[in-house]
Amino acid sequence: MRRLFPVTDQTPAPGQDGADREWSLDELADAYAYPALAANGHWLRANMVSSLDGAAQHEGRSQPISGETDMRIFGTLRALADVVVVGAETVRQEGYRPARAREAFAARRAAAGQGPAPAIAVVTSGLDLDFSLPLFTSPLVPTLVVTGAGAPADRVAEAVRAGAEVVVAGEGAAVDAGRAVRELAGRGLRRQLTEGGPRLLGQFVAAGVLDELCLTISPTLTAGGAQRIAGGPSVTVPHRLAPACVLEEAGFLFTRYRRI
Repeated sequence: MRRLFPVTDQTPAPGQDGADREWSLDELADAYAYPALAANGHWLRANMVSSLDGAAQHEGRSQPISGETDMRIFGTLRALADVVVVGAETVRQEGYRPARAREAFAARRAAAGQGPAPAIAVVTSGLDLDFSLPLFTSPLVPTLVVTGAGAPADRVAEAVRAGAEVVVAGEGAAVDAGRAVRELAGRGLRRQLTEGGPRLLGQFVAAGVLDELCLTISPTLTAGGAQRIAGGPSVTVPHRLAPACVLEEAGFLFTRYRRI
């Protein structure tokens, strides 16, 4: 792993000792630590992967364009978060399971006042979910279902019976992305991580509530018509972000951008 940006006088040059070694989980956690938050503050970061030609998925899943270090960072980002926010379609396609407790991060989470693992919050308007899956029946912390006030009452009741906590974040059936962020923060889930999919990330971008993007650029080409990392209607004015960090390993670029 090499740090390409920002470069400091401690950054090893290519070929020097330490330039290409694998970083420890503690080093990754330090590199990706959330900023200090004000008393009522919250921070929403996204973690996505993209091929060189802009594909966020291959044959409907992100795993084929990911890699070993990308998955280590994926796990680290989860271990730092209070809540992982994900769209229902991604839950179905990627076979989401509950977040697990990881001994390597236990002391860090305890010091931050966090539980053993982040909660998973599924954003859905129709609640077209299989509530018999472990994501709902056996998580370490209850899974949250974020939906609108007009969501189907029978599906809401089924979610509650399965042990999920229902969070209302919209007046109709649809979810208001900005309100979802605020509702989760109001429950003490202030360090937020979204893993997409593209439609949900597009909603956060359009609502102007995304604070940080962690984007892995995979050294792959896929062609085809795969989605980009963010979908939905375009914003009136493109949102400008500032680079915070760029790491490299095995041809993958691990970038972080923050809102200006």
